[in-house]
Amino acid sequence: MAKTQQNDTAPLKGLQEMMGAFAPDPAAFENAFRAQIALGEKLSRVALEAAERSAEISGRWTRESLERAAGASTAASGAGTDPAGYGKAVADLASAQAALAAEQLAALAEVARKAQMETVELVLAAGREIGADAAAAFGKASVGAARRTKQAAAAG
Repeated sequence: MAKTQQNDTAPLKGLQEMMGAFAPDPAAFENAFRAQIALGEKLSRVALEAAERSAEISGRWTRESLERAAGASTAASGAGTDPAGYGKAVADLASAQAALAAEQLAALAEVARKAQMETVELVLAAGREIGADAAAAFGKASVGAARRTKQAAAAG
């Protein structure tokens, strides 16, 4: 049984030796961490700006809705007991609210579109940077591996 366990660990030893030949570069990990933090900050800025703009739009929508409701209640009270006056005031309010809703939803859609475009630009830029960094790291690793292979062949 002990012999079987020895045979089972033999491939692991080879793997450990191979991985030891490709020692990680602490600076690369630090650079990757810093790049991730920078990307997170940029994405947070985009999200917070979109949220702020959405809050402004919603606040304006609420104010305008309340002003129109107040105007409609004044118009309706001026109608006295005439049901047609009340009906007209309510219809005018509904029409105005529909137009206002369309405007506000278009503004919110524009905020979402802008945030989406900025996010896509940031992610694409990060992808390009990661690709360039990976290509440089793989190039460096392949040069190092070739050098070690030549050294091992010369020694062997």
